[in-house]
Order: sequence, then C-alpha cells, then structure tokens
Amino acid sequence: MKVFVAGATGVLGRQLVPQLVARGHEVVGMTSSASKQDLVRSLGARPVVADALDPDAVAQAVASAEPEVIVHQLTALSGKLSARDMRRPDRSSAATMTNRLRTEATDHLLAAGGAVGARRFVAQSFGAFRFARTGGPVQTEADPLDPNDPPAALRSAQAAYLYLERAVTTIEWGEGLALRYGGFYGPGTSISLAPDAQMAAPIRQRRFPIVGDGGGVWSHVHIEDAAAATAAAVEQGQSGVYNVVDDDPASVREWLPVLASALDAKPPRRVPRWLGRLAAGEAATVMMTEARGASNEKAKRELGWQPRYASWRPGFAQGLG
Repeated sequence: MKVFVAGATGVLGRQLVPQLVARGHEVVGMTSSASKQDLVRSLGARPVVADALDPDAVAQAVASAEPEVIVHQLTALSGKLSARDMRRPDRSSAATMTNRLRTEATDHLLAAGGAVGARRFVAQSFGAFRFARTGGPVQTEADPLDPNDPPAALRSAQAAYLYLERAVTTIEWGEGLALRYGGFYGPGTSISLAPDAQMAAPIRQRRFPIVGDGGGVWSHVHIEDAAAATAAAVEQGQSGVYNVVDDDPASVREWLPVLASALDAKPPRRVPRWLGRLAAGEAATVMMTEARGASNEKAKRELGWQPRYASWRPGFAQGLG
C-alpha cells in the first residue's frame, strides 16, 4: 500500500519506516525540516517537507502522496526537559507544541486523508501509565479515563490525546486506530545506553528516586516492538483504541532497580512521598505512587502482534543499546 508517515524522523518513525518498507509498502515520510530529507531517504521513504500546523501545506503534502494509509507520529517530545519542566510539564514548550500536534495537526491530517480517499488512519496516543480512582492496577481500553483524575499539571496532555482518540476513531471515510504506547525504551529513546538519554542520565546519577512506596504501575514497550505494532495496525484492525505495551506492567519499585542495574548504576534512592512532592512536584509523585498499567490483550488479539520483548526484564538487559 501507499503509506504516508507524518513524523517520519521521530524516534518511532525511524523504526517504523524501514519496517513498512520491508513489508513491501511504498512510504512517503513527512518532516518539518528540509535538512532531514536525506534521513527520510536513508530510511527507505520519499521525503516531503511540510509544517504540520499549516493545513494547506499538509493538504498539499498528502495530496501529492495519494496514500491509502496515513500514520500520525507527530510529537515535540524529543528535546530536553528542565527540572522546572518536570515539575510543571503543562508549562513546557514541548508539551504545549505536542498538545497542538495532537489536536490541530490531527484535524489537518484527517481532513487531508478524507480529501484524497485514504481508507485508514493510525495515530500515536499515550498509555505508559494512567490515573483512576477505581479499578485494579492493570486496566484495559474499555476502562474509562476521567478528565479529573490526573494531577492538574497533566490534564492538558490527557485532554489532547483524548481529543486525538475521539477524532481518529470516529472517522467516516475509513478505519481509525489510536495506539496508546507504553513507555519507550531502546535505541534513540529516553531509556537507552546513550550517555545523554533523558531518563537514563538521572538514574545513573541517582537523581531518580523511588518515591513513597513506589506503587505506581507503569507499562513499557521496546521501541522496535512499538513500531512492529504500528506496522500491523497499518495492515489490519478495526477502528478503536489499542494499548501497545508489553505483557508485564510493573510497579516503579520493581522495574526501576532493574533498570538502574542495566545502566550500571547504583540502586535508586528512596524518599518519602512528602519529599518527592516537594522536590519533583505533584504530577511526578502521583506517577510514582498511584499510576495504573495497561493490558495489551486487545492489540495482540486484533492486530496479530506479539512483542519481541514480552517483558521489560529481558528488554532492559538486552535491548537498551
């Protein structure tokens, strides 16, 4: 098929485009930077340059590609976050831009897809952890997300990806799939062996402690597995939301020491909840202590996907490089 990938040079896009090409698809990769056209070509795709927030530019780019499938992998989360950003992520420029890409850019891509007669749309959403006042530690796509559950600093982000999910899964011109990815790890991600990897660096410096009881449950997924699930969603699956995570949701107190060991770091420190809230803010504290994980049963069943790294345990040991 002809596949249009918006965000082809992002962390997931760089893994996805070669997988799509290997599966026999003709890929056009959109990037906002003319300087990245050679990178898109090296991945096996034809490059097109467009500003995702410019509806006319997006319409022209999609029209020139005439795709059967559009894949939306646009975010602005590749930059470094300061300590202030971590305390109030809703105020960071990266979060603000990502929210616009999940709302405005989604609308532009959907309009362009409908205009050219595309029949499928696959988009990136979020599922590394979630918040709920009811239910167990691992939840499915059918469990509702209450807009008032996240800490205030995370509500704008949740509102943006819920907007995306509603828009994508209700299109009338084809199938729309929203993929709630777990926390990425592996090459090019914030959890990798790179010395400047955003999350790995503070873990090595013992500046990423276990807060309170560390009972918050997170779901991870290796970046190559996330790309494989996306490639599967390009080819099959009905409209809806899918959790793209591994088989092993786990509490912070379980996975963080294992990750530290994989990074050749000392075990993480432990700090009481009140100190974590004071140092890192309410959002980070709730993520560490109250978050829920996600079940991947639907994605495995309906997309025919099986993660290579079924658990972060061998994944951290073998797949960070």
